[in-house]
Order: sequence, then structure tokens, then C-alpha cells
Amino acid sequence: MSKDICIVGILVENRASHAPEVQQVLTKYGSQIISRSGIPDPTRERGIITLTVQATENETKSMVNDLSHLDGVTAKSFCLVEAMQ
Repeated sequence: MSKDICIVGILVENRASHAPEVQQVLTKYGSQIISRSGIPDPTRERGIITLTVQATENETKSMVNDLSHLDGVTAKSFCLVEAMQ
């Protein structure tokens, strides 16, 4: 199966209470994560995490699904290889 380069954007509301759950999911998919960048928004108690992943389509969908099922978390992905085809 081919592995695509994808960007995953994650918005975490009330990050102080949801961060441990988000970290568990990211650890689960750690071998697919190439880079991670986080921007806290202290005035709104939320944070934005941007991931670059190299994964199969199913792995990326599974990660986004696991993240999206967490309370206060929104996750979306964009795969560059799919966009160029």
C-alpha cells in the first residue's frame, strides 16, 4: 500500500483537560507522524496542532476518526498526493 504525505489539522478546545487524550492518540500513530507543530491560544483556552504524516489512506482516516471522537476535538486532513492527482 502506498503512503501519502498528509497534513492533519487539530483544534483542541479546553486544551488543559483534553490534552492527555489527544496525546494518547498521537502516540498511537507516532510512527506515521513526520512533524508536529502546536500553537496554544491562552486567551481562549484552546490550541491548534498541525501534523505532517506519511501514512496510508486508511491510517490517516483512522487517526482523524480517533481524534474526532474525543470531546472538544476537531480534526481534518488534507493529503497532498491525492490533491496532485
